[in-house]
This record gives sequence, structure tokens and C-alpha cells, in this order.
Amino acid sequence: MTNRWFVVVNPISGGGKGLGDFPKISHLLRENGIKHDPAFTEHRYHATELAVEAVNRGYRKIIVVGGDGTLNEVVNGLFIQKQCEPKDVLLAVIAVGTGNDWVRTFGIPRNYSAAIRAINDGHSYLQDVGKVTYTESKVEHTRYMANVAGLGFDAYVIQIFNHLKLKGWKGKWLYIYSLLKGYISAKPAGTTIEVDGNVIYNSLLFSLAVGICRYNGGGIQQLPRAVANDGLLDLTIIRPVHWWHVIFRAARLFNGKIYSIGHVQHAQGKVVKITSAPHIPIETDGELQGETPVTISVVPQAIKVVVTEESLQQNEHK
Repeated sequence: MTNRWFVVVNPISGGGKGLGDFPKISHLLRENGIKHDPAFTEHRYHATELAVEAVNRGYRKIIVVGGDGTLNEVVNGLFIQKQCEPKDVLLAVIAVGTGNDWVRTFGIPRNYSAAIRAINDGHSYLQDVGKVTYTESKVEHTRYMANVAGLGFDAYVIQIFNHLKLKGWKGKWLYIYSLLKGYISAKPAGTTIEVDGNVIYNSLLFSLAVGICRYNGGGIQQLPRAVANDGLLDLTIIRPVHWWHVIFRAARLFNGKIYSIGHVQHAQGKVVKITSAPHIPIETDGELQGETPVTISVVPQAIKVVVTEESLQQNEHK
């Protein structure tokens, strides 16, 4: 199995693109000489189960056909299995999801042929992972993230977005509507943020992003200084902000200049602890997980991922 790729396909990713486009993706994989065995997810966390099963069966190469949430589940599967180190499994992503934020950091094209070409080229990179310990139903849980965790506003948006999807809402404006409604409904909470044992923030919080990579929210460059293998977590702290600050500075959310906005603060560290009153929700890689208190710590260079040759130079820690 070590010479074959195990392919985890999320059929509902991207509004059904995972299922609808997989015949084309599979054809392109065969055309490029990539021997593969697909499996389709059927429920939440099924990708985690499939990843564990694949490693136990001897696979050491996995392709994720899905979005950030599917990648998150597969990464968690690599940390659950006991057959090998997580970084002994090569991970590739063919993006069919809604946000597809992880691939942006590593320059993985959305075009299927180009993404598969990157897999064939064989350039790989050891990236850090975040270990997230949080509370859900008064029970402490631990999960791993490959991209970004969001607290406050970010998580409220995911809550609204998922609720509307379950009600059958579709369309490209769904996420924008969720952003607007999330801004109205999100209530700043008194929050304490501790980084490597030092309190760096103790005030009302609108939003907090803690991550390994640079993008979340469907292309927002919320952590523009993040380097994915430097052994550090990046933080973007946003204090309560009036809507006109967002409207007139919207471009800075996408062009890497978010820290030039007066309400935004940057920090870095290896261990981040967040407490709040009242409790605020958490999302990791676009998936809701629970609420504060939460501790996020970095696991350095923990997974091996396929990247493009160009991004290998750009993301290499110096």
C-alpha cells in the first residue's frame, strides 16, 4: 500500500463538488500515473476514521479531496493512529471545499490538473500543527488543527453558516450573509489571553485568530506574518470595532496589512491560553469545536504536506 495513494473524498464538500467532480479528478489521477484507492466520507469525523484505517492498512500517502474541514479530520486521524509518526504519512490536498484556506498558504492551485501536477512533482514540507484543548458540554477535549483556530466573531459566523446550510440555504452569498449576521449577533466578551505564561490581553474581545498558516474565512489574510514551520503560533487579536472601520478598511483584510488597523494586535508564542466571561465559541479549520477556556500549543514540524515548488521557497523558515 505504500506505493498507492489513499484518497479521502468528502462528497458534500463545496456544495456537492466532492461527489460531482470526483470522476474527473480520478481520471486525471490515472492519466498522471497516480495509483489510488478512494473512500467517501458518510458523516462527521468519518474522514478521521478513514485516515486511521488507511494507515493501519499500510498506506503512507493520503490525498484529501475536500476542504479545510476534511483536511482537519484527516490530520486528527494521523495523530490517533499508532502505526507510525504523523509526519511519516505524506498528505496532499485537491481543494473542492468552500473556503479552501489551507491551500492558499502553500500555493496549491484550485485547478485540478495543476494540483495533481504538484502531487506528481513531489515537493513536500514539514509544517507545524496546533494542539487545541477546549471545553464542550463541560468536558475537556483535545483536537489538532492544520490551519487556524478562531474565537468569538469567527466562530459565530461558522455557527450561522452551518445552521443555514442545514436549513437548505445555498449560494455564493451565504457566507457574506453569515458574516453580516455574525457581526450583529456577536457580543464582545471579557477575555484574558496568556502567551507563554505572560498575560498580553485582558479586555473586551471581538475576535481572535490563532494559527499556523496565513488565511481563514475564505481568503482573509488574518495571520499575514505566519510561517508554517517556525515552531510558533501567530495571533491576531481584534478589539470591539465599529462597522465603518471594517467597511473602509476591508481591503487590508485581504492584502496582508491587517495590522495597520488600529483595533488589531499581533503576537506570537508557543502556548496560548484563553479564558473569557461569558464563554465564547471556538472553531478550528472552519469546524465548530466547543467554547472557552481553551489552550492551544504548537507541535513543531508535525505533518508532511505536498506543496508547489514556488511556495516551498516562500514558506521555508529561515
